[in-house]
Amino acid sequence: MASVRLIEPGEHVPTADQRVVLHRVPWSHYEAQLALRGDVAAPRLSYLDGAMELMTPSKDHERIKSYLGRLVEAFALERGIELSPYGSWTLKQPLRQSGVEPDECYLIGGDQSRDLPDLAIEVVWTSGGIDKLEAYRRLGVAEVWLWRDGQLEAHVLRGDRYEPSPTSLCLPGLDIPLLASFLDRPTVLQAVRAYRAALAGGG
Repeated sequence: MASVRLIEPGEHVPTADQRVVLHRVPWSHYEAQLALRGDVAAPRLSYLDGAMELMTPSKDHERIKSYLGRLVEAFALERGIELSPYGSWTLKQPLRQSGVEPDECYLIGGDQSRDLPDLAIEVVWTSGGIDKLEAYRRLGVAEVWLWRDGQLEAHVLRGDRYEPSPTSLCLPGLDIPLLASFLDRPTVLQAVRAYRAALAGGG
């Protein structure tokens, strides 16, 4: 029988995500949970080596995720890059015991038939849970952005491991710290307008 561990170190903070991790969960149970949940947005399910995470994102989690997505799309628009968002696309590989649902992810370029996104974005608002970066590594996602503790980190897959990078491999010329500097704007439209102005000015 699977054991249950609640991981809610910020449970008295209104902005904390709600996170539950089940251990010793067979892959078949993970697949069954995905089927039972269907197309609803939450909880988001992740799996790694028998640990299954169920996470309900907070309001602030969703705000950061949405800002990041709109800023990525603003960069692509300014630079003439074709891309499509695929939201919390369920990515899974039973042979590698790995499954994740990004906060946002993108296929970049005109070919939308590929089985993995080029870029996945994860907002880590509450500590704990499974190692998402390891899950993405096993799946072979080329680039993962992690927002945590007010910082945005890009990890680029080189060979069989991720390396931190100040720039994006999937979106050439994208300055990660510059993009992240607009996340504190009061509205997403203010963030996008300011970011586009910086890009147009060579910032």
